Amino acid sequence: MSDAASPWYHGSPQRLRLLRAGSTVTRDRHLAEVFSHKPTLVCLEDDGTIRHDGREHGWLHVIDEPLHSDDLAPHPRTSMAPGMEWLTARPLRLRTIGPVPLDPAELLDDAILAELRRRAVGE
Repeated sequence: MSDAASPWYHGSPQRLRLLRAGSTVTRDRHLAEVFSHKPTLVCLEDDGTIRHDGREHGWLHVIDEPLHSDDLAPHPRTSMAPGMEWLTARPLRLRTIGPVPLDPAELLDDAILAELRRRAVGE
């Protein structure tokens, strides 16, 4: 948890005031915005582009209270680079930054989704 000055973000399809223990947070604002659309698949491409299959309206939040080293832990089952996803250890107050519009350029199309799902089940 280096760089204590950097904010921690949470994206959700719901406007929230309190984040439950066990929720996912990140320091990557764009990644939180993507998660706000409730995707089932998120692809981080080599050039840094993030694409996903989320289709819900989103809200971006920031943790609005001081954090201690035991308030967050690295996500144990993430498929992302280390340090990208963290889990909360206790309920945390949130401040809503605002709505997150769905960017059609980030959406995975049906053909790509079908191929990714086919690969995932090993067909």
